[in-house]
Order: sequence, then structure tokens, then C-alpha cells
Amino acid sequence: MPGDEAALVQAARRGDREAFGTLVSRHARSIVSVTTRMLGPGADAEDVAQDTFVAAFRALPGFRLDSKFSTWLYRIAINKCTDSLRARRPEVQSLDDDGRDDDSRAPIEPATEETPDWELERVELAWELDKAIEALPRLYRESFVLRHIEDLGYDEMSAILGVHRDTLKMRVYKARMLLCRSLAHLGGVR
Repeated sequence: MPGDEAALVQAARRGDREAFGTLVSRHARSIVSVTTRMLGPGADAEDVAQDTFVAAFRALPGFRLDSKFSTWLYRIAINKCTDSLRARRPEVQSLDDDGRDDDSRAPIEPATEETPDWELERVELAWELDKAIEALPRLYRESFVLRHIEDLGYDEMSAILGVHRDTLKMRVYKARMLLCRSLAHLGGVR
């Protein structure tokens, strides 16, 4: 479908709104996923996803076909998320700040069988992981989300973020370490 996507992009660049609508429907889930992981669930993430597509539509005449449309779209989404985060918290956040507070929580004991408690634990664990990802410093969060949630390779991430792949590997590694520390209170949960 890459050839099909290039044809859709060309048609959208000529003003074909239906072609752009097809591009939006193809990429909406990925963009909403990125904005939700970067900003947390809710209206902000949905608004930023929508802003991403509006910005993409406006900038479409300047889109160079030498990169993938999805890479370009991810770049716009990450930039919009960064803008939104800056508007929320204008203070500078250290890259070494892991965002943890010092409350002590009892570890969740894993259920041994698939029971109603097991399903509840699974939901709680997903919530804990989402909160831990949200608490990551922005640079680590965007790298982690693109690598492990969106399953992008380091070359595409580099194109999206404009950062060398080795730097991205280090950010993803540090994000994993921060997540391990942040989720350590879960104890033996696998």
C-alpha cells in the first residue's frame, strides 16, 4: 500500500479532501495513541490529535515525498504534544527527575489463576503502567512510546524526532530503567 498512500498524498495535495480523509482514517488510531501516551487520556489528547491532522492538512503542500507520510505525521503529533506539555508546565524539568513521589504503596500480589481478581489486577497493572509512562520526563516518554507502544524502529524514530539513533536508544533505555524503579512497588508481578 505504500504506492497507494503516495497517490493519496498527491491527491490530497491537489485539494482532494476525500483522499485526505482516507489518510486520516488510516493513521488516526496511531496518532491518538501517541497523543494519549504523551498527554494522558482525555480531551487534551484528542484535541492534540485533531490539531495534528489540521496542521498536517495545512502543511501538506510543503510535505516532501522523500519520507513516509506516517513519519511526517508522527513528527507533527510529537511537536503538538510538546507544545501542549509546555503550555501546561512552563517550568524546566530535569531529565534525571523520574517524576516519582515518595508515597509507599503495598505491592499488589499476583493472582495465580484467571479469576475476577486476576482481571481486576490486569486492569490495575495497565493503569499503573500508564501512570508511570505519563510520569516519565517528556524526552524519555516520547522515545519510549514511539519504540515500545508504536513499535517503530530507531531509524524512523530518528526521522520523526530529529535525534541520532544512539541518543534515542539511550533515552529508551533510561525510560525503561525509570519505569522499573517506578513500578518496583508492584513486587512479584510479571
